[in-house]
Amino acid sequence: MNFSELFKLSGLLGRFSPDGKCLASSMQHRLMVRDASSLQILQVYICLDQIQYIEWSSDSLFILCAMYKRGVVQVWSLEQPNWRCKIDEGSAGLVASCWSPDGRHILNTTEFHLRITVWSLCTKSVSYIKYPKACQQGLSFTKDGRYMAVAERRDCKDFISIFVCSNWQLLRHFDTETQDLFGIEWAPNGCVLAAWDTCLEYKVLLYSLDGRLLSSYRAYEWPLGVKSIAWSPSSQFLAIGSFDEKVRILNHVTWKKITELDHPAIIASKKTIVYKEVEKSPTVDTERLSFPPARALASSLFSTQSKYDISQVPVSLQYTKPVADRANPKVGVGMLAFSADNCFLATKNDNIPNAVWIWDIRKLKLSVVLEQLCTIQYFQWDPCQPRLAVCTGSSRVYLWSPAGCIIVQVPGEGDFQITSLSWHCSGDSMLLLSKDNFCVCYLEREEV
Repeated sequence: MNFSELFKLSGLLGRFSPDGKCLASSMQHRLMVRDASSLQILQVYICLDQIQYIEWSSDSLFILCAMYKRGVVQVWSLEQPNWRCKIDEGSAGLVASCWSPDGRHILNTTEFHLRITVWSLCTKSVSYIKYPKACQQGLSFTKDGRYMAVAERRDCKDFISIFVCSNWQLLRHFDTETQDLFGIEWAPNGCVLAAWDTCLEYKVLLYSLDGRLLSSYRAYEWPLGVKSIAWSPSSQFLAIGSFDEKVRILNHVTWKKITELDHPAIIASKKTIVYKEVEKSPTVDTERLSFPPARALASSLFSTQSKYDISQVPVSLQYTKPVADRANPKVGVGMLAFSADNCFLATKNDNIPNAVWIWDIRKLKLSVVLEQLCTIQYFQWDPCQPRLAVCTGSSRVYLWSPAGCIIVQVPGEGDFQITSLSWHCSGDSMLLLSKDNFCVCYLEREEV
């Protein structure tokens, strides 16, 4: 592996372009666009205020910068650096902004979720969508970019509207059987829309494109319900992470549960491999020691390294008891992700914050558990092969594949605490983000 030098960053705002050629990052009110392979700066754009969100258009020709405090969005063109676009929502304010799939329309959600404004970069026309619901995930596009679903709230009742993205005409409008709709997400094939209720009511509803209710799923009634959901890339499975520390997988034929994946604190099965991260002190040749020590030697003296050991089962994982009288308790399955080939599912149970669980979907069995020294901050699958990258807020990157797993220390002086990461579309490199810096990790072809 090779690592770039560290570059300054603010707000964890670093993004590869969809075509993989460029890398955008923000530093306060400056937007820098670099070549993704050489990291040479191609363009620097100066925005009106501190950038709070950035997003590439689908064709990688434009980049959107949102400044929510000002209620302003600025759009920049890579082909025409002198081209200017500024969208000001004025007194309506701004709480969210995103591209439409065609990369030529911008959707702005105003304060208090009064409306969604659709701005066209081509015709400069404006469309309005009323009554969007203030929920975690109230907007979802089909993967082919043809349709958009919007969660709405009118007269104390939940609705879903489906729009055609080519002309923003309303295709379907229907009410949902939810108490307090919390999120919606299209299946990757664009045929089924999943909608789920607030955590106080366990309910997952599946709708067809024409608004018919295909199925309704409820695992239990009274305790806290759904915490996270994830579609498999093939659209064959819907994984539902719940507050009871289990993942339930529904099939795409009957929409019934095919299995339940438990997350116990003790791993007893001999068929499960448990990789445990252990710290080791560096060995230093005492004959080479001098005073004061050389700079490189001094840094190695006080740095700790870590490696994976394979633990003998049964293994007791570090379990955290949630605080019962606080909102948003650290309990249940809060992170889910399928591998690109549909073969594996990675999960994180918030009660066991230091572990990543990797399930073999072909056998519907637990394959591997990675037990880290620190809390799991984020994980993401390689878009091209079954390989998982994990970060824990330390200066290390953890990689797992069916062949095994490794720990890689990011070189460099200072404390580079990786809290997020994203793969390049080729799977050959990764963007590693900390609070104030970022670097790019290049994987060599032999490792790939």
